[in-house]
Amino acid sequence: MDWEQAAMVPEDVFQKFAAANMLIPSLPAPLPIAWLKKLGVHDILGTVKVEEWDYIHTAIFIDEHAYKPSYAANIDVQIRYPRPTGLSNNRNVLRRTPPLLKFGSPQLQECFLPDLLLGKKRICIAITEPEAGSDVAGIQTTATKTPDGKSYIVNGTKKWITNGIWSSYATMAVRTSGRPGPGGLSLLVVPLLNHPGVTMRKIKTTGLLTSGTTFITLDDVRVPTENLIGEEGRGMAYIMTNFNHERLNIAVGTTRQARVALSSAFEYCLQREAFGKTLMEQPVVRHRLAAAGALLESLSAWVEQFVYQMTKLEKADADRELGGLTAMAKAQTGRVLDECARCAVLLFGGNGLTTTGRGEIAERIYREVPSARIPGGSEDVMFDLAVRQLVKNYRAETKMMERPRGSSKL
Repeated sequence: MDWEQAAMVPEDVFQKFAAANMLIPSLPAPLPIAWLKKLGVHDILGTVKVEEWDYIHTAIFIDEHAYKPSYAANIDVQIRYPRPTGLSNNRNVLRRTPPLLKFGSPQLQECFLPDLLLGKKRICIAITEPEAGSDVAGIQTTATKTPDGKSYIVNGTKKWITNGIWSSYATMAVRTSGRPGPGGLSLLVVPLLNHPGVTMRKIKTTGLLTSGTTFITLDDVRVPTENLIGEEGRGMAYIMTNFNHERLNIAVGTTRQARVALSSAFEYCLQREAFGKTLMEQPVVRHRLAAAGALLESLSAWVEQFVYQMTKLEKADADRELGGLTAMAKAQTGRVLDECARCAVLLFGGNGLTTTGRGEIAERIYREVPSARIPGGSEDVMFDLAVRQLVKNYRAETKMMERPRGSSKL
């Protein structure tokens, strides 16, 4: 709880985590094997070779981080609180590097990846703006080339940027042309800490108190043109390739949070007595647990299906077939967490309203519910995206099965 009160994870804890190479599992599987071996990283904790790491390992890694409160000092395996607290969010700094890994030039990768992969420096992803949240195509931050073509001049603001306050760089979405909509967007690696023209301040939030949520102001910030990731105008496409990984990660961690909340209430109901019997002996209590539990078990099985499919499908196939469904799963996990956390708080009674004591875990998780339902794509947008993607796939597959005109013998 002292981390939450300080609104940050101690720097030495982060460095121990980085030294054990435990930032690397936050990357999408398969891992960047060539780069890791070049940097002397051949395995994770001496047990799994980097070339053998897949999405099942990733899911276990995320699940363990969200599993239960732990006061153990073993930073390699456990964290102090479930996912909403800062170490989980701080370890996710490498979740912001996939565009650089996939689309960055060799020179750009050589410049930034060594320090990022080894945790010597941090990077955030800066997409959201005050007037452009889930509507990424509405981004207004501009990057204008100088007359000599050697630099971009970046102006604008970014809001709700996780880990921004501690990051040396940002993978930033900017508008490089006057063209409206997604076609005018590009990605730049923009220097942040102590860079001229960059101002950052922390934003106070309801949850995720140690995640360094940041408001960034960019005033004539000069960025070398070499920091362009991929091609101009392709920023939206690059951003979209990172969403499935992020949303699946959220779904796995949030599902475990829901189980932690419900399990803590289940145990409490076995011990707490009221009206001459334990709460568990009250039919209404059992019914409430069962209703939440049914939602949780269905969700858990569904999320595990996604994880398994990610180990079998090629990246392009997974993006096409699972993109919309992953958005739906992310949104549904937020709803199920809401139900399970609310159930836990109600069963804890007064204890569920306190930030210390027996109901602490339920109170904490319930307070973090909005942080599961909004970041990574707000709920309504995710459900809409899911159906639109399913319609698109249905029409494409139906067209493939249609006979060419005039081919029927009937």
